[in-house]
Amino acid sequence: MNTALKKLLYRILGISSTPKGAYNFRINGINEGRAEFGGIQIINKCDKPGLNIIVEPGVKGEVIHIPVLIDRSGFSDLVYNDFHIGENCDIKIIAGCGIHNDGVHATQHSGIHTFYIGKGSNVKYDEKHYGQGSGRGDKVLNPKTVIYLEEGGRMEMNSVQIEGVDETERITKAVLAEDASLITKELILTSGIQSARTDFKIELNGKNSSVSLVSRSVAKDKSKQYFYSVINGNNKCKGYSACDAIIMDQAMVKAVPDVTAKHVDAELIHEAAIGKIAGEQIIKLMSLGLSYEEAEEKIVAAFLS
Repeated sequence: MNTALKKLLYRILGISSTPKGAYNFRINGINEGRAEFGGIQIINKCDKPGLNIIVEPGVKGEVIHIPVLIDRSGFSDLVYNDFHIGENCDIKIIAGCGIHNDGVHATQHSGIHTFYIGKGSNVKYDEKHYGQGSGRGDKVLNPKTVIYLEEGGRMEMNSVQIEGVDETERITKAVLAEDASLITKELILTSGIQSARTDFKIELNGKNSSVSLVSRSVAKDKSKQYFYSVINGNNKCKGYSACDAIIMDQAMVKAVPDVTAKHVDAELIHEAAIGKIAGEQIIKLMSLGLSYEEAEEKIVAAFLS
């Protein structure tokens, strides 16, 4: 693994070598390293690029690393990963994609992840997207996540895109059964002329199912962000959606909520707050010796932490 790839690996996973437990490394469209561990199987798909990750019922405390690394300019990658989580599991999955592009052509990764989470299972899913490189070619990342939560299943999804991604369309769809719960937290930073679009669509089908969608973002320069959130309450359920954004310079942020109750006991809430950094926050930090730019950076970092 060259220096650029090692840097990508560290930025998206926080590691610099082979992790413990189960893992699969995809580098420039090829599976370059794999290990199965503790009731977890990782199998190549036969009909299209991607993996079947199978977790046996009752597996607890295991971590699966599924990174994608690309350092070829003009390369386009498409992968389908299906996660089959047995009943009564408690696991963590760490994924993400890093692109290094020193060339003039766009490099793109589209990752379609589908989760089938069994009864009573708990899954924590962390993904980070990052781009770097000195070339003029765009870094494009289009993640799609589809989630099926069976009775009593729970998933917590943390998605972070903080630097270097020129264009992204982020799609998350979920269907929840009785007593199932989904928590998603999204952090996005755009700058320059970058664009980011987020689409959530959640079907709360089961009695006492619940979802919490929280997106925090910062838009700088002339970048653009779009946030679309659809929650359908089809039974007795609770749904919460929030979009909080800081807008700077000549950027644009658009938030479009869509909550639909189809049951008398559906409780659905959407909140959105978009605005600039408050002047008094800048002044307070400048009084402590920071420059205007340093104060601004500190506020942005705290907002996205």
